[in-house]
Amino acid sequence: MLRCSILLFTVCYLCLTTAASLTNQAAASGTFNVLSMSLDGYSSFLPIDYWNIKVTYTMYIGQDFDYHATLYKYDNHTFRTAATGTLIGTGLNTLSKYDWVDFSRFNWHQFGELDDYLLEKGFSFMRVRIDEGVYIDMINLDVTNDIGTYNLATQRSQIHQLVSFIKANSAGNAVIVFGDIRLLYTHTRSKNNIHLLTSQTGLTDAWVQAIGKDPLATSTDTGECPQGVPDNITCEVGDKVFYRGSPVINLKSTGFFYDTSRFLSPKHKPLTNHHPVRVEFAYTLTDGLRQSRLCGGPHGIWFNDLSSIPTSPKLEYLTLRGARRLDGITIGLSSRQNFTHGGPGGNSYSLRMIPGDYVTSVKLCWGKKHRHTRIFYAQANTILGHSVHAGTKTEDCAILAAPGGYGVVGTYGRAGVEIDRLGFIYAQQEDHRAPQ
Repeated sequence: MLRCSILLFTVCYLCLTTAASLTNQAAASGTFNVLSMSLDGYSSFLPIDYWNIKVTYTMYIGQDFDYHATLYKYDNHTFRTAATGTLIGTGLNTLSKYDWVDFSRFNWHQFGELDDYLLEKGFSFMRVRIDEGVYIDMINLDVTNDIGTYNLATQRSQIHQLVSFIKANSAGNAVIVFGDIRLLYTHTRSKNNIHLLTSQTGLTDAWVQAIGKDPLATSTDTGECPQGVPDNITCEVGDKVFYRGSPVINLKSTGFFYDTSRFLSPKHKPLTNHHPVRVEFAYTLTDGLRQSRLCGGPHGIWFNDLSSIPTSPKLEYLTLRGARRLDGITIGLSSRQNFTHGGPGGNSYSLRMIPGDYVTSVKLCWGKKHRHTRIFYAQANTILGHSVHAGTKTEDCAILAAPGGYGVVGTYGRAGVEIDRLGFIYAQQEDHRAPQ
């Protein structure tokens, strides 16, 4: 079986191909959609030319062990992950009109009784760049079938693993999870733990939102969708789409659809063995908060100050630590909150804000150390002309500029003993707030 999810939106830049340049500013709102579908991917023939996929932005594929060559040949998406092979691999591939960062594949810690251990069942992760500084974490997964008592325990283990992963790797971020979760709410009351995805990670099930009632209520009997083209969306399928916004991104589902009729053969037979699920999304950016794009490499541990930033934050001081590279960074706010990331190495260089001053731009440079891309240099500049810098300049640099009237109040990225990836969180300054 091939698992495919199609996502309509734009995804990431690494800052890795630009010379020093000012960054663009994100639009205040936008729309995109995702499509999750499963196919019989063990066969040797797929009439791909009959698929109505030309309107999609990004395609996520799972258990694609035989069709990726044909799919890639006829597909028109610009960005693609390398296929994972035929009958060995995850089968989780991605085709997109946009780019992304931090792409990784993960295996489940526990496998089911009927799982083929050669297939490396699990999930893929990517941080999608919808616009300048607008990122959404995307997880495409394939969960074990619920046949047998041991498999039920395996399913629960896999959901726990996913919840832990989101908590550790998507803190402060908007998230969309989609794929063949194989869990129905009609089974939840006594068997599975699908509810943990909403209760422990803040995700919303787009289907539950669309039908407007609680499928866990004993009075609710939605039933599983029959074969053929569903008459409406009140029946349930195992392919799910969960989502949440962030303090910066207000993310909402605006439409939920079963797209079975879009994937029919000339004889009107389904080309998918599950009903494809499409969700339309709209987002707006929160007034008073923005993020820069991310620069650097996919190493170290994820961090994000966004969830800890108070209302109306003001920068009190900024400290950069570095020598040959940028070892660490500390942001101090007037609320007495401090955010420190990276290691203690290098020399410390601090800049304390005077009244009316705030950081409006940061120049970052990056390079390779032991084949890992890291941040080598940072220079912060304020609206009153002050600056502080640390590290060593390289040929690859970018200037991350805050929108007019905004200043740096936090950071997000990846770090270990040094800074591997870095972006900045901006807040609107009091002197530039619109009168009430």
